[in-house]
Amino acid sequence: MLVVAGNHDNPERLVAASPLSYKHGVILLGEPKSIARQGSFGQENSAKECDFEIIESGEGYIELSIRGEKAIIITLPYPSEKRLNEVLSIGLTDEDRQKSYSDRIGQLFETLSTKYREDTVNLAVSHLYVMGGEESGSERSIQLGGSLSVSPLKFPKNAQYSALGHLHRPQKVPGTMGKIRYSGSPIQYSKSEISYSKGAYLVEVIAGGEAEISQLLFRNYKPIEVWKCNSVEEALEKCKVDSARNIWVYLEIKTKEIISTENIKEMKRNRRDIVSIQPILEGLEREEDLAECLREKSMEELFKEYFIKEKAGLEPSKELMDLFLSIAYDEEDSKNETS
Repeated sequence: MLVVAGNHDNPERLVAASPLSYKHGVILLGEPKSIARQGSFGQENSAKECDFEIIESGEGYIELSIRGEKAIIITLPYPSEKRLNEVLSIGLTDEDRQKSYSDRIGQLFETLSTKYREDTVNLAVSHLYVMGGEESGSERSIQLGGSLSVSPLKFPKNAQYSALGHLHRPQKVPGTMGKIRYSGSPIQYSKSEISYSKGAYLVEVIAGGEAEISQLLFRNYKPIEVWKCNSVEEALEKCKVDSARNIWVYLEIKTKEIISTENIKEMKRNRRDIVSIQPILEGLEREEDLAECLREKSMEELFKEYFIKEKAGLEPSKELMDLFLSIAYDEEDSKNETS
């Protein structure tokens, strides 16, 4: 098994378990400059062969031997701009530094793909965002205005399959005939991921052949549900009736006022694993309705209601309220002085 760090991971913490993981046939790589240890790893029982042998390795690639078959894998853990510049620092000119992120990734892939051979299975593994990939809304973005996105044309053309991490939705990268794919996250991370199944890809490939790819679907041990309730009373009753089900719950409750702390506590007492409680205030569909409502409430009331809503029922302390009001009124006074 090969594991590369993603944008959520601390590379040093990930590879800290390497002395143990190698013994169990797991390679952990934290940064683009990481070099895997060479040797035989995995099953140490003398009655069995080892899981694999790392014949050769360097920055960004591994050559493996598994039961007589050889594979060369380009390995690119999450390449932040800083880490990417470190990898390409040798002989980096001002012109090179001005190239786009996508071009620099392509330059790295082109260099590493010279390791591929006709007698080996040729693969690539990375964690990055490819242009055209479909996000689910629960990923932490690793591209800023598209600056950290990579064109699929920059991937090594002689790679038989490229396995990617970052996007939670299982998918083929458009325009690559399925040779570049995201397997997606193994579990649901938010309500935006309810509509599609989780799983993994099984890839069968031999040297010089086309990859045969099939999808394995996972059983969701704890699904997410969105409960849309027409009143606080309905939400309280539903939390009691469905208290024992092993699910994550997003509650959306129509109400004419902010839900009380007592009601929120009762919902959570009866129904464990509520992710969020979102009040949907009735009669505030139009902007003028909302404006009128805001005019009728003091700044203190508005802040307190907002805080309780965002903190799932927790009321702000007196110290926090005093601090907010002092800042808010100081700001208001300064505006009046300048007008």
